[in-house]
Amino acid sequence: MALKWIDSLDVALELLEAHPDVDPMQLHFTELYGWILDLEEFDDDPNHCNERILEAIQQCWIEEK
Repeated sequence: MALKWIDSLDVALELLEAHPDVDPMQLHFTELYGWILDLEEFDDDPNHCNERILEAIQQCWIEEK
């Protein structure tokens, strides 16, 4: 299953699994962006991301943690 920017919850779950000890509230968006691009399942255009998308992913991660 390829993850896209619009898959906020699924991306957040993958990040939670990849970085279980990280507090998502302490992340800078630049770091979050890089970690998302590094996910093996992530397959979307890096240029289609914006702050609103990163906020949605971060919020899902916070809620799941």
